[in-house]
Amino acid sequence: MKLSSRIFAITALTALWAMPVQAKPIVVGGKNYTEQLLLAEVTAQLLKQKGFEVDKRDGLGSQVLRDAQIGGQIDVYWEYTGTSLVTYNKISERLSAKDTYERVKELDGKLGLTWLQPSAANNTYALAVRADDPKTASVKTLSDLAAAFNAKKPLSIAVNAEFSGRPDGLPGLQTTYGFKAGRANLKSMDSGLTYQALRDSQVDAALVFATDGRIQAFKFRVLTDDKEFFPNYAAVPVVRSEALKANPALEATLNALSGKLSDEVLQGLNAKVDVDKTPIEEVARRFLAESGLN
Repeated sequence: MKLSSRIFAITALTALWAMPVQAKPIVVGGKNYTEQLLLAEVTAQLLKQKGFEVDKRDGLGSQVLRDAQIGGQIDVYWEYTGTSLVTYNKISERLSAKDTYERVKELDGKLGLTWLQPSAANNTYALAVRADDPKTASVKTLSDLAAAFNAKKPLSIAVNAEFSGRPDGLPGLQTTYGFKAGRANLKSMDSGLTYQALRDSQVDAALVFATDGRIQAFKFRVLTDDKEFFPNYAAVPVVRSEALKANPALEATLNALSGKLSDEVLQGLNAKVDVDKTPIEEVARRFLAESGLN
């Protein structure tokens, strides 16, 4: 080999050795409903803008996603504090929002999962009424709702079948607030239909999830849980501890995103998808542009 060729080969090898090793893509997961698909898309777009290579895998069932993260196939997804507490860790005691977060952070930390900064968005059970309905104008809280039943002025309530039997649903709610709804006042239906039934004045109140976009779109008013009965379901970015150690910049990026989320923000984003039929990718892009995160 000529001297010039050898020098070229050595130079090329030296340059190759000096190149940074390509890090593994950050695998972003998500569950199989609107809010989770949105959070996965927003997270994926934001991480790409920050220079991360991203592999998005959403549309998964809750337990499948949880198991995949523990098993190392998913690096980050948004989980709810109450889901981890009650469903995954089988904790039945009632805890404050802060204590719920601290407990799941501790328990899941033992499984190699790191809970980052909780958002202000709490996708918990709630009961809602129509904002412009004179019949429920004075019902502002769940205590007011209980008082109406106890005063023999019952309201018809749309609920799903699960809510009627769950301890963190109707049975516990009635015990905490001291009332009995009575079977005649409960209209059981699929979860998605409760919103439609309330909008169309088929019932006086309905079971909703606090960050659902139809609350804003249909002009509902959520009753205040003044005795804090319903478990807290704060949306939090949860990262595999090994992935976070390998990519420490994830923490600041995801915490900044978490700080932008609230019930009202997620209601608005969910409504753009479910009510306005805007593609999720476009909703995510606009949110990031307007939030200043990118």
